[in-house]
Amino acid sequence: MTKVLIIGAGHAGGTAAALLRQYGHEGPIVLAGEEPAPPYQRPPLSKAWLKGEADLEALLLRPEAFYADHGIELRLGVTATAIDAAAKTVSFADGTVEPYDALILATGSTARKLTIPGADRPELLELRTLADAERLKAALGPGRRLAVVGGGYVGLEAAASARALGAGAVVLERMDRVLARVASPTLSDFFTARHRAHGVEVLTSTEAAAFEDAGVRLADGALVEADAVLVGVGAQARDQLARAAGLALGDGVTVDATARTSDPAIWAIGDVSFRPVPVHEGRMQRLESVPNALEQAKQAAAAIAGRPAPAPEVPWFWSDQYDVKLQIAGLAGGADRQVLRGDTAAGAFAVFHLAGDRIVCVEAVNAPAEFMAGRQMIGRAAAVDAARLADPAVTMKAVAAG
Repeated sequence: MTKVLIIGAGHAGGTAAALLRQYGHEGPIVLAGEEPAPPYQRPPLSKAWLKGEADLEALLLRPEAFYADHGIELRLGVTATAIDAAAKTVSFADGTVEPYDALILATGSTARKLTIPGADRPELLELRTLADAERLKAALGPGRRLAVVGGGYVGLEAAASARALGAGAVVLERMDRVLARVASPTLSDFFTARHRAHGVEVLTSTEAAAFEDAGVRLADGALVEADAVLVGVGAQARDQLARAAGLALGDGVTVDATARTSDPAIWAIGDVSFRPVPVHEGRMQRLESVPNALEQAKQAAAAIAGRPAPAPEVPWFWSDQYDVKLQIAGLAGGADRQVLRGDTAAGAFAVFHLAGDRIVCVEAVNAPAEFMAGRQMIGRAAAVDAARLADPAVTMKAVAAG
């Protein structure tokens, strides 16, 4: 029977293992991960976990007993070091060698490092794992001050959690607005104002030049004092195993619509993969999100189990900060205009990105109806009347119906 080896016991790898059994795969499954914990959810690390609102049991994708009950061998605390594609084996740092018939790479991504003086200081924080979150939680509390280098979603969520714990927070972003790479100016302005209203100092066009004992030295020579420093300047695919094995690479491991790599016996899913996005006309992109991990886990498990491929999904993302629920569907690249629906001052609105008369992306703030309808219209490539879309007096159901 086909033996499936999964490298990476995160959201993508853990879901793939469970889906293989759900889809009827009867062969051996080995799920190997570097961390000591079974597969768990990572989004709460910057929110509920930091604020003490969730424990490990609440984070686990499934109870640890699930894996033994379903014949899934769980190997934790092990590091894969090499793939021998010809022999169909994976070597591990502990000296063991695991054979496979089908291999799934779910190695995720790693925090991007800065190359400035002091960037190797051991006390610097990042937020990718449970251990990272524990270190950050221990550094927060009343009377403490957190400096966040990088105004992306994770950094902003951490700043919001720091304020909820009574700590001060300052966000340092080298571009002229937070979320500049991933959101519209309207959304950037909204979150900047919301964070400042909660006491977070947000400094844009501000570049970190060095890390020192007392905090962050800026390019203009000023010192931002802080008790703890979190670096969140993006992530890059953990594709070293794939690179050494000779697999095709883009911005991550290149895969097809079934998550299969250039080697027919190897799949790559989640943050590590560079994948086609069919609802965006064959666009290739690396997506860092739980919905992407789940979609690709379905693709790989279906292909290995011999089931029909699942229908393509619209990419979507979310972020929780204070009382704000942000939901994003689609990808804004290729849009030629934006339509605002709702009132930013009231904290409930949506920014629709259009290419011609088609919605390609929606950013919805406390606006679930706009998110759901927008996501459906992106999936259908449905034409939309921009004037009706901008008019909150017209329901989203009516807008979607044309």
